[in-house]
Amino acid sequence: MGYVIGVDVGGTFTDAVAIGGDGGMVSSKTPSTPPDYGSGVIAAVDILAKELGLTTDGLLADTDYIAHGTTSSLNALVMGKVPDVGFITTMGHRDSIFIMNVEGRYLGRPQHELQDVMGQSKPRGIVPRRLAREVVERIDRAGAVVVALDEAHARGVVREILAQGVRAIAVSLLWSFRNPAHERRLREIIHQEDANVFVALSSEVSPRIREFARHSTTIMSTQIGPGLALYLSELEGQLRARGLKGSLLVMQSSGGAIAASEAAASAITTIGGVLTGGVVGCVYLAQQLGHKNVIATDVGGTTFLAGLIVDGEPVRASGTIVNQFPINVPTLKVEAIGAGGGAIAWIDSGRNLHVGPASAQAIPGPACYGAGGTEPTNTDANLVLGILPETGLLGGLKPIRKDLAEDAIRRRIAEPLGLSVEDAAAAIHAVQNAQTGDLLRKIVVESGYDPREFVVYAFGGAGPAHCAAYAAEVGVGKVVVPLGPVASAFSAFGLAISDIVLVREHSDPMTAPYDPLRVQQNFEHLEAAVHEAMNRQGIPLDTIELYREIDMRYGLQLGEVTAPMAAGTLDAALMAESVDEFERRYARLYGEGSGFREAGIHGITFRVRGV
Repeated sequence: MGYVIGVDVGGTFTDAVAIGGDGGMVSSKTPSTPPDYGSGVIAAVDILAKELGLTTDGLLADTDYIAHGTTSSLNALVMGKVPDVGFITTMGHRDSIFIMNVEGRYLGRPQHELQDVMGQSKPRGIVPRRLAREVVERIDRAGAVVVALDEAHARGVVREILAQGVRAIAVSLLWSFRNPAHERRLREIIHQEDANVFVALSSEVSPRIREFARHSTTIMSTQIGPGLALYLSELEGQLRARGLKGSLLVMQSSGGAIAASEAAASAITTIGGVLTGGVVGCVYLAQQLGHKNVIATDVGGTTFLAGLIVDGEPVRASGTIVNQFPINVPTLKVEAIGAGGGAIAWIDSGRNLHVGPASAQAIPGPACYGAGGTEPTNTDANLVLGILPETGLLGGLKPIRKDLAEDAIRRRIAEPLGLSVEDAAAAIHAVQNAQTGDLLRKIVVESGYDPREFVVYAFGGAGPAHCAAYAAEVGVGKVVVPLGPVASAFSAFGLAISDIVLVREHSDPMTAPYDPLRVQQNFEHLEAAVHEAMNRQGIPLDTIELYREIDMRYGLQLGEVTAPMAAGTLDAALMAESVDEFERRYARLYGEGSGFREAGIHGITFRVRGV
């Protein structure tokens, strides 16, 4: 067996870990190189090769595969630095993406903001209104065509969108997850007008019920898909030219990797890939240390991310939220906010101090990097407070300047607020810790768990600098910082040891007691799709394990809870067991007696996870 390499491309640093067939490991960390992140990847691999006493060509020639994770797509979404894309939906339904089902006022908000009703507002539209268009068509909830697609009208809409310079279009039609024919025909029409335009279909990206969430998921996938496709294509070309014979894989938020050639088509599944790698690494470490319940926290250069491990297994979710917009793809339960080491501190018109979500990133970076950055960041505050050594980062390889950090904090924060530089730095540090603590409280308590029963694992460049404070914020009494050769590259380690994981899902609403034959057919269809996708990954797989799940909810309620379903041939007894497990999980989340079986229990989305 050759080497396996995990590469974590962050907004500020690129980390890499190489694991040999004998289990030996080496790691590297180098500044990220936006906009050409591939150069940073090659530089990180160069350092790995040097650590192993090999040439880069020699290392890559003996590498079975590279598992790649990046926060660049997530960072782009969090900071709103994405290109405008077109959006096409069913006539009469364009404004659903702006109305947001009222969810825009509460999705992703901490408790104190939910209580401030008068101060709530919806976020800026995810797509410009001028680029959100409608076509004449209608498919009903059973998948039957009620109104045929008006192709002449649709072609005119496509031309009008393309005339505005758009290079990517999201298509999300009503009930398309039951019948994708109109969406597929629209893609053909778009490519007839311009074969190079990137197109994402909701029936492929998120084949689930609820149009707003399906719209937002498809739009965000479209916003990052073209950039991801170009980046991966160029990176793979560079790696092949340097001798890579194995596969290039991309980490997904579902907890496993996918072939780079397929990643862009479902780009939205990759946005949580880096912390997913961190969670996978935490599962491995927790097994060694005997910790069953872990909060995995990654404070990177741009984002703060957190995930859960309960009873030794990562907690999964059917979706996540970015900037108050839902993302409906299977994921490890990971939350993210723009509060990394490079998060910029700023003062609003009411003289309130904020930290993030904008980041200085690798270029120009925090003011103390001396690379042209003038905005004060968490990193600058930590340097002023003595948390970071003045001798520099990366063992002194990256020098930092305290005088530049002090100057940025003085001009932007201290003088406007009438504080000393040290007090202003302490205030930045406190705000950072408070908002990261809020996120931990949200993901732990709102999932039905007691934080006091958990251990915090802290990694990422700034994790050790803040972990004691945000752990104390939520009442966690023990913190673990991974050491050894992967101390500063823990997510890359997790990427290297992760499996291939593919997920396929499909909404088919039904009411319990479920028809075993109908449920069986849904799962067999999804299992066949998983096997087909596995065969395209380019890696020999000894075995493929399949896991079945159903998202259920009580009648007249919206909160869905995932329950497992048995493998093999299904019968009424197995259906009933799955429904009972749903009720147990629901009670743990919302309290004993909060469910109401008499209202009916609806099976909504069927899912198969292949590992």
